[in-house]
Amino acid sequence: MKKDQLPIRRRALLAGAAVLGLGGAAGAARLLGADAPARRVRGPAGLAGPQARTPLKPSAFRLQPMAGYGSSRHTPAPVAVRSEPILSLSGRGKTMVLTFDDGPDPRYTPDVLRILREYDVRAVFFVCGEMAVDNKDLLRRMADDGHVVGNHTWTHPLLIQLTRSEIRAEMEGTCEVIEDAYGEAPRWFRAPYGAWNRNVFQLGAELGMEPLAWTLDSLDWTTPPPDAPDIVDRVENGAAPGVILLSHDAGGERSGTVEALDAYLPVLLDAGYQLTVPSRQSD
Repeated sequence: MKKDQLPIRRRALLAGAAVLGLGGAAGAARLLGADAPARRVRGPAGLAGPQARTPLKPSAFRLQPMAGYGSSRHTPAPVAVRSEPILSLSGRGKTMVLTFDDGPDPRYTPDVLRILREYDVRAVFFVCGEMAVDNKDLLRRMADDGHVVGNHTWTHPLLIQLTRSEIRAEMEGTCEVIEDAYGEAPRWFRAPYGAWNRNVFQLGAELGMEPLAWTLDSLDWTTPPPDAPDIVDRVENGAAPGVILLSHDAGGERSGTVEALDAYLPVLLDAGYQLTVPSRQSD
């Protein structure tokens, strides 16, 4: 997402997200499969992880129709509407999923992609439309390297404070940019701040996207951002079969995230973890 001052605003609205969001609870839905693993690999959503900033007013959304989009877009078939996001991966062995939110950012995303390529690891990038529209080359690189690109809205607002039509605009605009640059429409959606409600689940399902949250938060979004060794310790101590790791390649100072990735990836691989990307029952 844009605006490096965002970490300050993240602290404003977490309580509202926890009360109003429907994400994250006991018995949360689990993903039932994974693609063939690559080379050796919130708390409950709405209750942990990046805290919310005040959403932009609708007039600032930059979501006017874009030339060349819309008429030829292929929307995936709708999926079943969930009442909770997927929080973890189920499957055989020591599988984990790496996810990166808020980008792509030309300052950090290229290094993340370089490190993932070096270790032959795939990840999920939840991109914001306002970032993706100016960095389509990075989405093409993600496609070339076999990564999954998911929808993280256009401007990273607190969705539970928006109207249904505003939520749809945030999702649809980003779907269009992803399909144009990545080559196919997104099959996964992550709500900013882990703040979910009925409208978010329903609209995501109508657009053919499954809701994916996370199990382990790297806390790289906090202010000031943690040093790389702190991120490494948190990831290595929290690693476990089925874990979905939340990290960020944009939205603030992310050099610690890049450095940490280069440090913990070989450790996880040597420990026998298979870092993979999720697959869907409906596909």
